[in-house]
Amino acid sequence: MLKIFTKWFLSASALLILAQFDQGIIVNGFQSALVASLLIGLLNMIVRPILLILTLPVTLITLGLFLFVINAFIFVMASSFLEGFEVIGFGNALIGSIMYSILGIVIDSALERLFPSRNF
Repeated sequence: MLKIFTKWFLSASALLILAQFDQGIIVNGFQSALVASLLIGLLNMIVRPILLILTLPVTLITLGLFLFVINAFIFVMASSFLEGFEVIGFGNALIGSIMYSILGIVIDSALERLFPSRNF
């Protein structure tokens, strides 16, 4: 449970850092970042698999590059639901989602070292 809350906190922090570097992404504080990172996670868990199935032919034709567009769409979708999180333009969403994914990989890697899985 501690690992989940730590990942949530660090993901929200990553979103705030991302907003500092990308002028097209606006986050109105840490509370908005917490809600936005939670919503992005929920959309990735619920909507993304449906989009992957629906766009499978395009994803195969583009050798997986269309997944970047799906991630950007999830980013824009999250910003459309929230007041304190705004993404201006699809290009900013694309760059922001790529950077947020990279930061998420770094966070997951660090958390795996701190909280190793006990799967035998």
